[in-house]
Amino acid sequence: MATNGSSKPLMFLLTGFPGLENSHPWIAISISLMYLVAICGNCTILAIIQAEASLHKPMYLFLAMLAVTDLCLVATTLPTMLRLFWFNSRAVSFDACATQMFFIHSLSFMESGTLVAMAFDRFVAISNPLRYSLILTNSRIAKTGLAMVFRGAFFTLPTPILLRLLRYCRVNTLSHSFCVHQDMMKLACSDRRVNIIYGLFAVLATCGIDSLLILLSYVIIVKTVFNIASGEERLRALDTCVSHLCAVLIFYIPLIGLTIVHRFGEHASPLVHILMGFIYVLIPPMLNPIVYSIKITQIRQRILKRLQSSPALCAR
Repeated sequence: MATNGSSKPLMFLLTGFPGLENSHPWIAISISLMYLVAICGNCTILAIIQAEASLHKPMYLFLAMLAVTDLCLVATTLPTMLRLFWFNSRAVSFDACATQMFFIHSLSFMESGTLVAMAFDRFVAISNPLRYSLILTNSRIAKTGLAMVFRGAFFTLPTPILLRLLRYCRVNTLSHSFCVHQDMMKLACSDRRVNIIYGLFAVLATCGIDSLLILLSYVIIVKTVFNIASGEERLRALDTCVSHLCAVLIFYIPLIGLTIVHRFGEHASPLVHILMGFIYVLIPPMLNPIVYSIKITQIRQRILKRLQSSPALCAR
């Protein structure tokens, strides 16, 4: 615990499942399996896109960006979470916690931006298919990826600096098994209005604007689709958007849920905070590759083809 006048605590304590400490090994097995699914799923997506020249198209390149972002998020949260549940190691230094917080929020902003780019991809493919390859060139896709990385880092960089300026004199126990800005700043006993205002600004300037752009894209897409005469073509056009819509919901619902819990859930059960934290960092990386593998025919066919060819290679 930090003392009065301390600019930062020496250590933070992560939180597992209070009252279920004896079950932590079983919880650790479940979490490890979820991480394994996320890693294998996203690596499979990347391997197939890289190996198949026919998939070197904007839609799949953006999907590869999403997979890379999810893998980075997994790599960021996995060490502290497994260390906590496997070895009951709760302590994490301020600098390590601030570093993890920086990467978690940066990657969240990057994922939100990637979902916007994927929405724009669907918008161009449906609204202006003849110019699709001219608008979404490899150069522009690469620049978009770099812009997402820069934006995520730019808006997150002030948060660890602002946290370092706070004075900590309360119990230094976090609500989750990883570090996020809202959770860390709540432990400060000095004025944290600047942190609150900047945190809100960063979220609105990234995820807030992104969600509006995604909504606008789909309003135009729906308007374009309903101008198509054939009902079968309408369904085919909308079907290409289903996997992206699922990815949007998988990302934004946990994000909104965690934000609400931190803003209005001070008197809620600690279990609510813990579960929302798990959903926020684990569900999108785990479900995204599953959704895209099921919904995108080209990905699904190549996965099945590789699975079918594996026994034949082993038999030889």
